[in-house]
Amino acid sequence: MSMSLLGFIELTELHDPCVYGSAVWVLSLRSVAVLSLPVFYGSCSCESPTEELKRACTVSMFLARSLVRMSGHNPLLRLEQRAAEADQIIEYLKQQVQLLKEKAMVQASAREEKKLMVENSNLKSEIEALKKQLLDKEKTRGVLDVPMPSGENSVECSQKSTPLTPSPAAPAAPAAADAQSPSSKDQAKKKPDKKEKADKKQPAPGQDEAKVDVSRLDLRVGRIISAEKHPDADSLYVEQVDVGEASPRTVVSGLVKHIPLDQMQNRMAVLLCNLKPAKMRGVVSQAMVMCASSPDKVEILDPPSGAAPGDRVTFQGFPGEPDKELNPKKKVWEQIQPDLLTDANCVATYKGAAFQVSEKGVCKAQTMASSGIK
Repeated sequence: MSMSLLGFIELTELHDPCVYGSAVWVLSLRSVAVLSLPVFYGSCSCESPTEELKRACTVSMFLARSLVRMSGHNPLLRLEQRAAEADQIIEYLKQQVQLLKEKAMVQASAREEKKLMVENSNLKSEIEALKKQLLDKEKTRGVLDVPMPSGENSVECSQKSTPLTPSPAAPAAPAAADAQSPSSKDQAKKKPDKKEKADKKQPAPGQDEAKVDVSRLDLRVGRIISAEKHPDADSLYVEQVDVGEASPRTVVSGLVKHIPLDQMQNRMAVLLCNLKPAKMRGVVSQAMVMCASSPDKVEILDPPSGAAPGDRVTFQGFPGEPDKELNPKKKVWEQIQPDLLTDANCVATYKGAAFQVSEKGVCKAQTMASSGIK
């Protein structure tokens, strides 16, 4: 029986010292039981030795099985203990990692604080340097130093020992102006700008404010070199006119219904040359042909014989130089035009003064008397 129990231990590979010791102890108990059987048999006559031996073997086997079962639970207990220890180690490591993180954050904030302190120090030094430059410039401009008040309710101003003279009084005004705030300086700058703009808006007395009369019109003798119908308007001629300049001017006239095209070729005329150029159906007109006009009839004014392109038309009693260009907003032409008429002899006039070319004669219509001119 003892050999079978040891064989069982070897087969089940229970090499644990506790298990092995328990089995040896069981074998020792069985040996004692077997050796004591004769004594027990001699003392107890009620049972036979065979029954006693069976009972001892049964008890020994029960004890062995109990010990084996008890020893079989030890590895699980050890695993549980090791798992608990591992959990404790993991928790400890987590705490250490958290402490390291907090320490790193504290170090980073300390570095950032140190960096900000350095930048603050640099800014302070720059401000001090700028203040010094400002004080130096104020001193060069004659600004007096005013100390800060020492008391809470008292204000003390420093006074220099130098006597007051009339001459330093002059720089006092610029000194006070320099001490003004930037906003007051800007306002002082803006006010003169408004005055300057107002001055610019006022017209020159020699032009827009001048007396409105015929002397402001640039009337010249011109020669119509060629004329043709406007490509986009049936009632308009497009003419090339020589008015004594380097190149001829383009003129658009609404004379198709009144004057045949053949009478527009190579003829003399009077032209108003200082109107603002205007586009008429896509063609820019640079002057206007002067005509005696009525609702039923239109005639081009003829300059005197011997007049040349570029000769100026003047008016006795109305001296002066014409405007370079009439301002459409001032309506100069509109104010003068009603006084332009032909007299009973078909002579073109302005308030009774004839259109005349110096030393060459007057301008007149062919047949139209007492008619408007435009």
